[in-house]
Amino acid sequence: MSLDLKSLVRTIPDYPKPGILFRDITTLIEHPEGFKESVEAIAAGYRGQGFTHVAGIEARGFIFGAGVAIALGVGFVPVRKRGKLPGTTIGQNYALEYGVDTIEIHADVLDENHKVLVVDDLIATGGTAIAAVGLIRRTGASCDHAAFVIDLPDLGGAAKLKAEQVEVSALMAFEGH
Repeated sequence: MSLDLKSLVRTIPDYPKPGILFRDITTLIEHPEGFKESVEAIAAGYRGQGFTHVAGIEARGFIFGAGVAIALGVGFVPVRKRGKLPGTTIGQNYALEYGVDTIEIHADVLDENHKVLVVDDLIATGGTAIAAVGLIRRTGASCDHAAFVIDLPDLGGAAKLKAEQVEVSALMAFEGH
């Protein structure tokens, strides 16, 4: 039985600031069948394509990315905020609304023999996802696919990723911000 996954995502108006409609996936992951079906639906689109790893973007990308990695039988690479990983890391800066932040992965986890699928819960403006793809590509690994639970097409992130030669998929889209 296929669930209406979109109906399991709660919308919270005016969070984190007035005028924003926050798409809350916690209601989806709290629903056992909805969570399982969303992970399986993402994984189904990538089976048999030779992926060696799934890279999940902190923090909610860990939730879905780890599940997709298990479903595909591949390794999981956490893409973390600066200073959160032990050992030697490589980082990639990306622009925020008011400044710059950095994401990192372990320096020795990927190389030219790897093919990586980026997974996150939501694509909005695309800054973090583009930084993650750039970071993974710097290792020599192939990274030309990204999957999301939610796309906010009005914010243009998926289009920006496509401009970086990344195929983008999402289980659902919500209009507006």
